[in-house]
Amino acid sequence: MEFLQIPWSVLLQFNNTVSIVIFIAVFTLIFDFMKRRKVSNRYPPGPWALPFLGNLLQIGIKNRHICLTELSKKCGDIYSLQIGWGNVVVINGFKATKEILIKKSEDCADRPVIPLIEVLGYTNNREGVVLAHYGRSWKEQRRFTLSTLRNFGLGKKSLEDRIIEEARFVCNEFQTKKGQPFDAHFIINNAVSNVICSIIFGQRFDYEDKKFLELLHLFEENLKVLSGVWAEMLNIIPWAAHLPGPHQQIFKVQRKMKEFLLAYIKQHKDTWDPSEKRDFIDAFITEMEKVKDDPGSSFNEENLMHTTLDVFIAGTETTSTTLRWALLFMLIYPAIQSKVQEEIDRVVGKNRSPKLDDRMNMPFTDAVIHEVQRYGDILPIGPPRKTIRDIDVMGFFLPKGTTILPNLSSVLKDETVWEKPLEFYPEHFLDNNGKFVKREAFLPFSAGHRICLGEQLARTELFIFFTTMMQQFTFHIPDSEPKPSTDSCFMSTLAPTPFKICAKLR
Repeated sequence: MEFLQIPWSVLLQFNNTVSIVIFIAVFTLIFDFMKRRKVSNRYPPGPWALPFLGNLLQIGIKNRHICLTELSKKCGDIYSLQIGWGNVVVINGFKATKEILIKKSEDCADRPVIPLIEVLGYTNNREGVVLAHYGRSWKEQRRFTLSTLRNFGLGKKSLEDRIIEEARFVCNEFQTKKGQPFDAHFIINNAVSNVICSIIFGQRFDYEDKKFLELLHLFEENLKVLSGVWAEMLNIIPWAAHLPGPHQQIFKVQRKMKEFLLAYIKQHKDTWDPSEKRDFIDAFITEMEKVKDDPGSSFNEENLMHTTLDVFIAGTETTSTTLRWALLFMLIYPAIQSKVQEEIDRVVGKNRSPKLDDRMNMPFTDAVIHEVQRYGDILPIGPPRKTIRDIDVMGFFLPKGTTILPNLSSVLKDETVWEKPLEFYPEHFLDNNGKFVKREAFLPFSAGHRICLGEQLARTELFIFFTTMMQQFTFHIPDSEPKPSTDSCFMSTLAPTPFKICAKLR
């Protein structure tokens, strides 16, 4: 009876509130449904998705490439997912990847808008060369970047000599450890970074340079935070960037990295001489001066920052991570290490540095390097693509504007292509006569119009750094350390978990 004593005005207000809540809930669910609605009955099917979250809980974050591959066994090589309110088409396996990224390369050459990247300052997908839209800006920046890299030695003896010299610095640094256990992580990072820094900044940095080491640590931290749960949250709720919380670390790290680069850019501007191009930054400033009267040009202050940062990242992370995997596999497979050293001794000897021309006479070493890239699976998921027109592929219809997620891990470990996809097996790249064989499904740098612009540099660095280290040292597991794990840490790339080595001078 107490209920009957409640004033009608209160009950009416309560009923109105409930009605509003129900209306908002229904409206939101309808909106969610409309956002997920398939545009065609030939659009790739996918697993059942939760409202609002979509398939986020199914694919996780840390082992996303494994989850995507597992889903392909149920849904096929081409299937769709909902990430929040966005539709994504995932491609798996070599056959589907070849069909889309290679045969229809230009059709899917665009990039989707990534909310987190926009929040970090890449507005409208126009800045830089990695994430920019497929249009004038991207074409100008990619053409300029590749030609400038060539002008400063890419593919020439001058840059090869610089890499050979840096490989000697690495070996000298290893030698100072006097056979004692150490973590080679930042020594290798510094060495690889020095090669691209000599092109970007016109200088290399000493391995004890505190300022540069701080940048490398910032870069590492940046990869961690950008591949974590807070970055995922910002992709779904970008306005949360304005709220306090742990996700603010993402912006703090990004600001520090930009401050480092801006200091060098300012230094270059203050000392710029149009008659002399010392490095990449000078070349960019020169282009800016040439087109200063063209408001549509992509050579501006924003692109100077973002393209420089893109080139630094492209020239550092994947190569240094691959070399760390290479050292780890040599610890775990000493028989393979010995066979590599035998080939180096036979072809190069011990009195001169390995050079790129030696590669054609060293098939086993070349195969080992390729297998490190394949089995290490350094970039398991390629940067997303977006279709610039409607396409038909393998019986499915992908409308213009479809976001495509290439699961490169599923290509490098495709059971229909590789004899032993889940084992470290250099023979994947050797024929019956022991000669090196290039495999079509070897796509660690992705493929098509958006193939990694640092591929040629990375291939040169991997060969020279690896063979020089193997020529000078035998690497083994420290007596006090357990056998290192081949488990990986997901930080946008797949990196080996921390491990120590002993480097014994040969």
